[in-house]
Amino acid sequence: MQKVRQHYQRVVVKLGTSVLTGNSDRLNRNVMQQLAQQMAQLRNQGIDVILCTSGAIAAGREHLNFPILSETMADKQLLAAVGQSQLIQGWQSLFQEHHLQVGQLLLTGADLRNRKRYLNAKDTLSALLEHGIIPIINENDAVATAEIKVGDNDNLSARVALLAQADCLLLLTDQSGLFNADPRLNANAQLIQEVPHIGEDIVRLAGGSSSHLGTGGMLTKLQAATIAQRAGIDVVIAAGAEPNVIVGLANHARIGTRFPAQSTPLERRKQWLLAGPKVSGALVIDAGAEQALTQTGRSLLAKGIVERQGLFQRGDMVQLLNETGSVIGRGLCRYDHDEVEKIKGLHSANITQVLGYDYGKVVVHRNDMVLEA
Repeated sequence: MQKVRQHYQRVVVKLGTSVLTGNSDRLNRNVMQQLAQQMAQLRNQGIDVILCTSGAIAAGREHLNFPILSETMADKQLLAAVGQSQLIQGWQSLFQEHHLQVGQLLLTGADLRNRKRYLNAKDTLSALLEHGIIPIINENDAVATAEIKVGDNDNLSARVALLAQADCLLLLTDQSGLFNADPRLNANAQLIQEVPHIGEDIVRLAGGSSSHLGTGGMLTKLQAATIAQRAGIDVVIAAGAEPNVIVGLANHARIGTRFPAQSTPLERRKQWLLAGPKVSGALVIDAGAEQALTQTGRSLLAKGIVERQGLFQRGDMVQLLNETGSVIGRGLCRYDHDEVEKIKGLHSANITQVLGYDYGKVVVHRNDMVLEA
């Protein structure tokens, strides 16, 4: 049974491009001013605020007077490089009206997948908050390539919420929340007010992006909500244009769709495993291994592996699948793909005999593993 927190102490606010532009082609300063005022009000209530903002590419396009560019990665990075400074200057001036200082933190997926860099980012975030500075976070689009990108600010904001040990994540968009049908196509679509668990039925409700300027649709918001929910963080998807939406949600107003935190959140390292490393391959396991992992909390042994999929190095994240193809979980593999291919199905005692060495008796240790909820 989930309990509603009486008071939030730390809130992550994610603002989509569609919110900041009012679905136009340029940032709307009046909208940003109202949002900044609400975040300042939370700070006055003693609530820490972290802003995860989209809008760098839109700001760059506007600053350069809407140039005709290609859709190549280089041109998008050009716009991000120009627009990021415009975006942070805009937020800086708006928060200064409330005597608040801001600090910019640009992240890539690589920063979050590497445990050391993840902890370094966590330390920086903690220092900003400790000194009363509002962290403003965006993906470092000017340098990020497809291989190192998080890909969207919904998932980035969930990872930031984990970094900051926040207790609430607000995903503000141009939609009022999650509906039981697409409200753009079905006038009878009903808002779902609360989702205790995100299962396949909920995922099927997610459509594509509703904005030509943004990279995230409802699916990425559900992905973000899943990560945060499992880490013990309340999540709300709501319309950024709703009057006083940030203050209202932080004070438990019934706005949008709420995803209450799980009552038994994952421990900190497993939160990183869920949100950080990118999956590089997969291990298909037999029924006995599946039962050992899911029912008795055991580690994965070579004997339980029936198939190796993909190429991965020692220490990479791999998915764990049962023999019907369902995802059981994910974990850091202690052997590379070549080694797994040679030792799959073997008793642990035979690993050294086959390889000439070993990295331990288990292929994926339970401490390096996160199972599906």
